[in-house]
Amino acid sequence: MKKEKKSGASAQYRWALTVFLMAVALSAVLSLASESMLNGAGMAAALLLLALFISLGIVFDIIGVAVTAANPKPFHAMAAHKEKGAKEALRLLRNAGRVSSVCNDVVGDICGIVSGATGAVIVTQLQQALNVRTVLISVGVTALVSGLTIGGKALGKAFAISQSTKVVYLAGRVLHIFHC
Repeated sequence: MKKEKKSGASAQYRWALTVFLMAVALSAVLSLASESMLNGAGMAAALLLLALFISLGIVFDIIGVAVTAANPKPFHAMAAHKEKGAKEALRLLRNAGRVSSVCNDVVGDICGIVSGATGAVIVTQLQQALNVRTVLISVGVTALVSGLTIGGKALGKAFAISQSTKVVYLAGRVLHIFHC
């Protein structure tokens, strides 16, 4: 009995280390991509990149919630009929805790952080363009980014719960494409 607890704890530590390393790597990649795209880019490019990061965070949040809410029964039937993406969807559901952790915590939080940094670049560009140094621009951009992110995720959660089978199946189909 003691050995089982030890291996369970060991698996949790390995998972935590894996998530940590995944977060560091993904954060570095997204930050580097953001920095290189924003370097010398105009306001339109910065706003587009901001919208991309907010959208990416919302989409991954939807997937993370859907895998915890979906019923595996339809996917067993789909897999029996050899529908593309059904096996991948079942794998997502079998690992719902980890998938949710990666989608909601790793990708979602990193997108939130990078969108905040992108918002800071937009604030700087606005202050330079308007030749004004006021905290109101920073507060306005921060409030807008927060509102869009939180509001989008709130709508996304409701959608993910009500349409969990469709969301997980779509994620399974996408994974199937990359799997082949």
